Amino acid sequence: MSDKLLPTLLAILIVVVLFTLVWWGWRGRIRRQSDVPQLPQAPADLLDRLVTRADGMYVVTTYTAQPLERIAIHGLGVRSNAEAIVTEDGVLINRQGVQDVYIPREQLRSVATASGMIGKFVERDGLVVFTWQLGDTVVDTGFRARNGAESRELENAASALVSAP
Repeated sequence: MSDKLLPTLLAILIVVVLFTLVWWGWRGRIRRQSDVPQLPQAPADLLDRLVTRADGMYVVTTYTAQPLERIAIHGLGVRSNAEAIVTEDGVLINRQGVQDVYIPREQLRSVATASGMIGKFVERDGLVVFTWQLGDTVVDTGFRARNGAESRELENAASALVSAP
């Protein structure tokens, strides 16, 4: 019995140390990103001007200039099930369990598709990527729709916001 106890305790200790290091690193990332401004709040009557919606997954938000640098503050680094809603006023990513991401029309810079972002890679053009202005920083936010038709509809509706006067 004692010949199995020591390796088991050692394995548990290693797992605890690894999780502690990951938590410590994530906390440090959040502290370093304390200058990232609060996310914009969506208007209360936003859904009255609905253009399209898609169920899927919020993937991540990164700095546009640093696509491998995940933004952790405000829960932006946490992947979650979500619903993307395009309205006349902007794009709302209604995330489960974390703060929603609202991208006002004036802050939306471009909309594109990609096969991946840090931590999530899918088929060609499987992610819709919103490039937008968050304070003084330009960021990319990725969303993966559950099916291709919704993804194209989401991309087209959001792209119309950028190109419209």
